[in-house]
Amino acid sequence: MKSVVVHGPGDLRIDERPDPVPGAGEVLLAMEWGGVCGSDVGYWKHGGTGTAVLKDPLVLGHEVAGRIAALGKGVTGLTESQPVTVHPATPVGDEPLPDRLAGRTNLHPRVRYFGSAALHPHTDGGFSEYRVVRAAQIRPLPENVTTEHGALAEPLAVAMHAVHRAGDVRGKTVLVNGAGPIGALVVAAAKHRGAAAVIAADLSAASLCVARAMGADETVDLGSGAALPEDVELVFEASGAAAALGPVLRATARGGTVVQVGNLPGAAVPAALGDLVTREITWIGSYRFVEEIDDALLAMHQGLDVSPVISHRFGIDRAAEALAVAADRTSGSSKVMLRLAAAPPGAV
Repeated sequence: MKSVVVHGPGDLRIDERPDPVPGAGEVLLAMEWGGVCGSDVGYWKHGGTGTAVLKDPLVLGHEVAGRIAALGKGVTGLTESQPVTVHPATPVGDEPLPDRLAGRTNLHPRVRYFGSAALHPHTDGGFSEYRVVRAAQIRPLPENVTTEHGALAEPLAVAMHAVHRAGDVRGKTVLVNGAGPIGALVVAAAKHRGAAAVIAADLSAASLCVARAMGADETVDLGSGAALPEDVELVFEASGAAAALGPVLRATARGGTVVQVGNLPGAAVPAALGDLVTREITWIGSYRFVEEIDDALLAMHQGLDVSPVISHRFGIDRAAEALAVAADRTSGSSKVMLRLAAAPPGAV
């Protein structure tokens, strides 16, 4: 089978690997679609992302969906050809979490995640023609959700988790700083959860077009010199840019809340944080998700349309081009999708 494998910085290959066979309690998936994430780009460009450093070749991809090709021994409740997506996380070890973390498995000290070099040996992802998955990780798709949209249940779950961390957003005006794929999905998630108005801000006019299509009521083009609004009670910081923290905190109302969903740099960087103290702002971290992937699938079933966030589609043989487009903000890219199965005639 074909697999999208990063061997080191700038070294991405389409490798041939043996077709996998499901064991007891496992499912064999025929993969159909994958979404390119910033961490995939990080492994390709830099040989790592955050604190995870590539030591061995790694199959990329944690935003994936496909159809069940075979069931391992003892698997029930699933059927062959059923369209599904995957919860990509598997906590490692059975040590109990402290009471303050009850139910927050995303904060388990050791988690194997699809397409991650955080642990060694690494955990291969799903950018391949087939993938064996634990049956417990399978999430069936609602009948009105395609496998292409199903591959976006994972990033939508990240956005849903961020909104969940904010508490009740009903009736509130919300600012989302950063309108990349996650920011655009935060816009949609906040509207889905009842936010009265959502303002999206970004340096890219193309990204703001996506945010509007995802439900933003107002946009702020920071690239043209516009400033963030003032006195916003709830702000989602989705850019992950340390330089944005000062303006974001200044835009937050006194006593307001900032949810940090964009990944910040792991190294020391300058950031203006004075308003965090003098305005008594609550700064909340948001990391991956717990079971919000189920909420994401339900939201899509109920009509939340993720299609505006998709900007490009490539076949698996053009994976390197797909990652290059995803990494280039001047390309107008938002979510870049990989067709992992054999492409139909005429497809890119």
